[in-house]
Amino acid sequence: MMKWLLVLSALVAFAECFHTIPLIKGKTAREALQEKGIWEEYRKEHPYNPMAKFYQSGTESMTNDADLSYYGVISIGTPPQSFSVIFDTGSSNLWIPSVFCSSQACQNHRKFNPKQSSTFKWENKPLSIQYGTGSMTGYLASDTVEVGGISVANQVFGLSQTEAAFLAHMAADGILGLAFQTIASDDVVPVFDMMVQERLVSQPLFSVYLSSNSAQGSEVVFGGIDSSHYTGQITWIPLSSATYWQINMDSVTINGQTVACSGGCQAIIDTGTSLIVGPNSDISNINSQVGASTNQYGEATVNCQDIQSMPEVTFTLNGKRLHHPCICLRLSELLRLQHWLWPGWPTALDPGRCLHQAVLCHL
Repeated sequence: MMKWLLVLSALVAFAECFHTIPLIKGKTAREALQEKGIWEEYRKEHPYNPMAKFYQSGTESMTNDADLSYYGVISIGTPPQSFSVIFDTGSSNLWIPSVFCSSQACQNHRKFNPKQSSTFKWENKPLSIQYGTGSMTGYLASDTVEVGGISVANQVFGLSQTEAAFLAHMAADGILGLAFQTIASDDVVPVFDMMVQERLVSQPLFSVYLSSNSAQGSEVVFGGIDSSHYTGQITWIPLSSATYWQINMDSVTINGQTVACSGGCQAIIDTGTSLIVGPNSDISNINSQVGASTNQYGEATVNCQDIQSMPEVTFTLNGKRLHHPCICLRLSELLRLQHWLWPGWPTALDPGRCLHQAVLCHL
């Protein structure tokens, strides 16, 4: 079984006392749509823009990713109402559907009812989160949020009134952002920041463990690191920006040859994106080196029979080489690498990268 581990911390320290939230590897929106025979039609109507979440301004952004599958359960309110959420290091806000939402996406998910919580308060502020194929709109509120046995009082979160159509096919009800307050919509203090401020965790760090081949066994740990999920020593990589979990990447090589990130670049560690995203030329080089061909949707694919003979992709981060066997990327019958250049790529951040869940297995 392949094991994925990601540790994110503001302090290089270990803690014996921590709080664990089990994650479920559920059916992805892609799989659900394929079973219904409408995947091809769906992706024509809702093209995937993996860079949308990183280049929006004024509001927090999320991306339409049909391959997200890891989610955990939290509760909100008194008495508690339970919701499944994606723990996303690429965004900072917590939001869930509300009983005031009439969108089809909300009808397919659990909805929060403020009238059933004695600790609920409206913040009287609107919330708008932009997507590549639509948006989520609603209002901010505050209530008691419980995550992995940690009870956070007066946590501000979003309640949706409208949601983009593609969310109807997602297994999770909402999103719990784990990035920094600097990119939070309306400057809301993120859930983990509240835990740290209120001294609800023994150390200001959290870790993510992802198991690729099992529906269960994955988890998010707040306040420490479960040493049973890794061997050897953890490599600590300093942040280059406390916005997203952004780091310096030295290079991307195949068979010792640099194929991307020549001379160094910026990368974002993002549990809310299931693909490797980068500039058009860099991703084209990687696809070419592994023998992939690009289809009309911008997806580079190879037959799984060829995977064993394909070369490893090596990501070098802070001098540490992370070897990335292509089998990590297998999706159903095809291996898929996303081939994408977001129009108007900001030159101030170019080149920029997003390292997806498949790379986290080697962190």
